[in-house]
Amino acid sequence: MVENYKIEIKWAILFSIMVLLWMILEKISGLHGKYIDYHLYLTNLFAIPAIWFIALALKDKKNNFFGGKMTYKQGLISGIILSVLIALLSPITQWITSYLITPDYFPNVIKRSVEIGYYKTTAEAEANFNYRNYAIQGAIGSLIMGVATTAIAMLFIRTKPATVS
Repeated sequence: MVENYKIEIKWAILFSIMVLLWMILEKISGLHGKYIDYHLYLTNLFAIPAIWFIALALKDKKNNFFGGKMTYKQGLISGIILSVLIALLSPITQWITSYLITPDYFPNVIKRSVEIGYYKTTAEAEANFNYRNYAIQGAIGSLIMGVATTAIAMLFIRTKPATVS
């Protein structure tokens, strides 16, 4: 059974490594501290490598498991499995991010969100900006975005049926 999903497992691990590298890049560039006001906007650029990785994973599955011919349904199933695996790994990547890579992110974003009036009190900000919320949001978000990305990408990656002349 695991043999059939080696490609999805490989790409879920690679995706998780990419997430951690992105978090290191955000930390180094100051988006978790000095330039935290820009974080809300610039973190969304992560969608570019995320979509690219999903497409690479689906192409890998098509070429190295299905011998270059993959139906939309086969790709969709593969992408859903990949998305579930990424979602299962996301609390671990969030823990590594929150406690090892950038432990100052939550205190910084809590403080700044109260300063600019996004939240009225520190307690309100703390209720939103914490590991538990981010772990849940990350898992749900990666599942939804992974499946949506797969559904769209498979329109282009699938093997189109031969047309009869």
